[in-house]
Amino acid sequence: MLTMAAKGVMVRRAATRPAPRALRERSKGRLILVIGGAASGKSQAALELAGNAGPRALVATGQALDREMAERIRRHRAARSADWATAEVPLEVAEWFRTYGGRYRTIVLDCLTLWLSNSQGARGTGPRALAKVEELLRAIRATKARVIVVTNELGLGLVPVNASVRAFRDLAGRINQQVATEADEVYFVVSGQRLRIK
Repeated sequence: MLTMAAKGVMVRRAATRPAPRALRERSKGRLILVIGGAASGKSQAALELAGNAGPRALVATGQALDREMAERIRRHRAARSADWATAEVPLEVAEWFRTYGGRYRTIVLDCLTLWLSNSQGARGTGPRALAKVEELLRAIRATKARVIVVTNELGLGLVPVNASVRAFRDLAGRINQQVATEADEVYFVVSGQRLRIK
C-alpha cells in the first residue's frame, strides 16, 4: 500500500492483514431489538428480520387470559409459517434460553413488555426486574443464535394519571434502554415501517 510521507515521498507500507477468521468470529449470539408502539407492526418486522434460515423459534410471553388476548395470539400464530417452533414462556425466559437456545439458529422473543408485566404480577420489583433483564441478556449472549427481541415504546403518549402505571412505564423505559445498549442492532417501527437507529 502506498502512502504520502513527509516532503511528498511515497512510502510503501505493509497492508494491514485482517484478523484470522477464527478471531473475528463472535463468541456470542447477535442481539437485535425491535421497538415500537402498540399495533405498529413490530412483530411482523421482527419476523422479517429473522429471515428464512432455520431452525427458528418464537418465544411468546403473552398469555391468553381473556378472549381479546386469545384472538391476538391466534393472529400472531397465523402470521408465522409452520416451520417455526413456538414456546409459550410467560416468566422463565432466561431459563428457556439456557435450556433450549442452543437448538436454534434464529429466535424471536415477543415481547419484553408482556414479560415485564407478567413479572410485575409475580411481585417483581423495579430493581429485581433490572436484574432479571441482566440475567436474560447473559443467557441470550451465551447462545450462538441470532436473537430478535420485540418490545413496546410506552413513553410517546400522554403521561398516565395513575402512579402505578407511570411507574410501570418508567421501568419499561429503563429496561428498553438496558437492552438497546447491549443490542448489536436496534430498529424503531412506526406504521409498519422500520427504521434502523443503531
